[in-house]
Order: sequence, then structure tokens, then C-alpha cells
Amino acid sequence: MNDGYDAGYGDGGPYELVGYDEYGRPVYRQTDGRQTQQQYDPYGQQGGQTQQDYGYDPYATGGHQQPAYDPYGNGGGYGYDPYATGGHQQPVHDPYGQGAHPDGTGQQPRVTEQTAYIPEQHGHAPERTAHIPRQAGPADDARDDDGSAPEYRTEQFAFVEEPDDGSEDVIDWLKFTENRTERREEARRRARSRIIALTVVFALVVAGGVGYLWYAGKLPGLSASDADTGTTTAAGAQKRDVLVVHLHDTENGGTSTALLVDNATTEQGTTVLLPNSLALTAEDGTTTTLAKSVEDDGSEGTRTALDTVLGTDIEGTWRLDTPFLLTLVDLVGNIEVDTDADVPDPNAKKGEAPLVRKGKGQTLSGKMAVAYATHRGPGEAQDAQLERFGQVLHGVLRKMTSDPDAATVTVQTLGQIIEPPLTDADLGAFLARLSDLAKGGDHRTRLLPVEEDGTLTAEASDSVVKDVLGGTAKSPDRDAAVTVSVRNATGDKDDTEKARVVLLNGGFTFLEGGTAGSAEATSEVVYADPAEKENAAEVAKTLGLPADAVTKGKISGNARVAVVLGQDYDPGS
Repeated sequence: MNDGYDAGYGDGGPYELVGYDEYGRPVYRQTDGRQTQQQYDPYGQQGGQTQQDYGYDPYATGGHQQPAYDPYGNGGGYGYDPYATGGHQQPVHDPYGQGAHPDGTGQQPRVTEQTAYIPEQHGHAPERTAHIPRQAGPADDARDDDGSAPEYRTEQFAFVEEPDDGSEDVIDWLKFTENRTERREEARRRARSRIIALTVVFALVVAGGVGYLWYAGKLPGLSASDADTGTTTAAGAQKRDVLVVHLHDTENGGTSTALLVDNATTEQGTTVLLPNSLALTAEDGTTTTLAKSVEDDGSEGTRTALDTVLGTDIEGTWRLDTPFLLTLVDLVGNIEVDTDADVPDPNAKKGEAPLVRKGKGQTLSGKMAVAYATHRGPGEAQDAQLERFGQVLHGVLRKMTSDPDAATVTVQTLGQIIEPPLTDADLGAFLARLSDLAKGGDHRTRLLPVEEDGTLTAEASDSVVKDVLGGTAKSPDRDAAVTVSVRNATGDKDDTEKARVVLLNGGFTFLEGGTAGSAEATSEVVYADPAEKENAAEVAKTLGLPADAVTKGKISGNARVAVVLGQDYDPGS
């Protein structure tokens, strides 16, 4: 060891060993002749220690030693800054503002120069460090003249008093939070009350609406046929779309008529078949038949007459000639029908197989469908042929597309002219809706029952006109037309039906007079009241009988004119 250094003599003057740091390294201080030696105080608590005392800072870098850290500002105004780098130490921050002059003058602190030394390591002489300015602390100015530390009074320090629970501010705060909590709870209670009230009101509105719909008959799924269950729907209040379709047989003549009904309320589709003998009121006020109206009055006049007798609102007419029906069936890809008769091919030779065979699930092409829809066997009433037409319509609806746009394209592909106010788009959308119902099993076919004179029966008025069409039956006044009784003595049963159709089309009321036991050669037209002579002559003309067939005689029953058909009767005339 360097003796001079240990003895307190070296490069900078005499040094005195004051102790060792926490790591066991010696700590020195420079002395002069005027300063007496003091024992090392590692905590800087000795009142007589000067501001030249230094402690060893094990974290100081760069070879410089800083004054010891005094957390209370009593050790000379300097403290250890563990984050200072580069070997320089800055004055410590005084959080209590004690760095000012004790007399309150705000005097600027004094700055002195300090020098720290590091003992010789590995034979090297201690190296003098750079001068570091040092800011004097409040203790430097506050010492008494005799060098002792002054006494501090309590009033010189400011303390932050923490409020107790009983202070006015705390009470106000507690009241505020309590009131805010109460307000929140009250808001929640009001919100719950409003929700409950709204729920009750909504339930009452829904119940009232359902009750009204039930009373008005607008609830889906309830139809007038539910009368036996006590849930009858008001038929007149239901929403329906109705079209009339006329099938014109361009090959053999004659027409077949049906109403297509789409009930949006009950989601039910219906095809109502209308017999040609249905009595209508013509445009001139006379009584006519459906077949006669289609031939004479056309689509517009027939639609108006049907609205009058059925109390309905038909929106348009679709005239479907047999060639268009053939094309339509081919476009949808054939249809399946439970046929009730064998239908011969009109172009086939005698003895060849029928075009349509009787049986369930028969696949019909366009040609076969037309032949079946217009077929009327020997002795059959027109109603039989009409029901076959209804079967073909149902088969077409089941194979039709349910897409309105695609259905419109199908209608346009037919190339037929649609009569106004109906359009291609209207007809396509209407058929698409009925197709959807038919595929789901919600489509049915009904025959409108009529009396022999063409008037509506009571069954027709209740089950079809009222329930399906939502209308009111209003047949023409029977007294307005001449009642004609017909007795068949031709030997051919079909002549009765043919005469009935002819008379009805002529505006007469038909009454069935039965069939004679034996055939008669000539026909007779008899009237009892001379006032009916003119009407009798008109009946003979309508049936194609000669004028001398009219005679005066006795008439039984309620007929005003009686007819006996003989073998001279020619239906084709």
C-alpha cells in the first residue's frame, strides 16, 4: 500500500481516513490546518459536521464521488441520484420547498466546488476529478453562528390534513352518491314500469286485432266450410282474385267455361266449373244461357252477366282455344290425370287403340289432353265433359312453374293474344300462385249445380256462390222467360239434352217432360192460352221444327208451351 496515501498525504494534500463504506472500501476526506478531525458519521447526523463531509457512493460512475444523500435536506442540500450517469451528480429535488433561504427572502443558494478522489487501484495514483458545482441547501444558511443546527418550529411546516368521516365535504359527497344511487334505482323502476305497461298495451292490441280478424273472417286457415266447428269465416270479407277461362273447341265446336279462384285469405285455390245451361241475363235484358252468351255477347258481355248472376267480381277473361291448350300441356312437360273413360283418336281408323285409356295416373300429352278435355260420350250430359276439362286444368296447374316470371314466359310462348284488361304478366303471376297452391294440395275443383231451367240451386247458392266466390246468387226471374216442357219421343235419349241446350240458348226456360214409351213420327208444339201462340211459334223455330207443328191443345203442369219431339226432329238443324 502507498504509505503516503494511507498517511493522508498525496497529490492533493493531506487526507484523513474517515471510515469504510458498506462494501469495505476506505473513505477519505481532505483536511487543512484550521479544521479539526472528526469521527466519521455514515449518516451525517453530527451537528458539528461541516458541509465538506462526503460519503462514498457505490453507484457513482466516471470516477467522481458525490455528497451523501440526505432525504430530509439536512445534510448540505445534496442527495444521491441513483439515475445520474456520466459521473456527475445533480442537486436533489426538495419536495417541501426547503431549498429557499430560511428567512424567506428567496436568496439564491451558494455554489461551491467539490472534488472527489478514488483510492489508488492496482498501483495507479488517485486521479483528480472535475469540479462539480454544488448547490447549498437550506441547512447551510440556517446554521447559527456557533455552527450548531437551528431549531425548527412546527408552524414552519405545512401538512396536508386528511379529512375524517365527519367532515362537511365527506358528508356532502356521501349525500351526493346516495342521491345518485337512489335516482338510478328510481329510473330503473320507472323503466320497468313502462316496459310492463307497453307489454300490456301490446297484448291488448294484438288480442283486439285477432278478435277483429276472427270476426271479419280474415284469419288464414279458417274457411266458411268450418261452420260445423263454430269458426265460420265471413266469406264476403275474404280477398279473392277471379278469372274466367273459356275453352273453345276449334275442331268440333262448342265451349267450356270455368272460374279460376285464388283466395289469398284462406290460401285456397278453386276451379269452379260452369255448365253451359247456366241461365244469364243478356245485355238486352232477355234471358239467355252461358253458351249462348259466349257466342253472342263475347267475353265482355259474358263476364258482366256472370258477375250479375253470381254476385262476384271477375277481373279478366282468358280465352283458351284447343290449339293453345295443346301447346300449354307440351310446354309444362305433359300432365297426369285419373281418366274416367277411353277416348278414341279422332284421326285413327276404326278398331285402333284409343288415344286415351281409362285409368289412374295416366300421362297425357298435349294432343291427348285436348281430346280428353273435350270428350263427351254417347248419352252423357255436358257436365261429364265439363268435369274432364276441370281435370286437365288441375293437371296443368300442378305442372306449371310457381315462379311468376317463368310463368309469364310460358304464357308469352303460347303466342296467343290476351284480351284486355288482362296482360301476359297478370296471367303468368296468377297461374304461378295457383300452381303453388295446387302443388301443396290446396286446390280443388267444384261443379256449380244448376236446375233444369238453368237457374241456381240452393246448394249452388250456399256451397259455391257464397263460400267459394263470396257472392250472392241472383238467377234471372223465371216468370220473365217462357217455360217449355219437352217430352222425348224420338227414340234417342241424347235428343232431350240437345233440345234443352237449344231452348236455353234461345232464352226459354226448360222443363223435363220425360221420355215416351214409343217413338212418334212427327213433332208437336202445343199452347193452351191463345196469348201464347206467338211464343209457341218461336219455340218451333228455335228447335228447327216446321210452322205447322204448332197447335192449340191442353198442357199439364206449369209450362206455358209443351213440346213432343218426334223422329223428324233434327238437332243439327
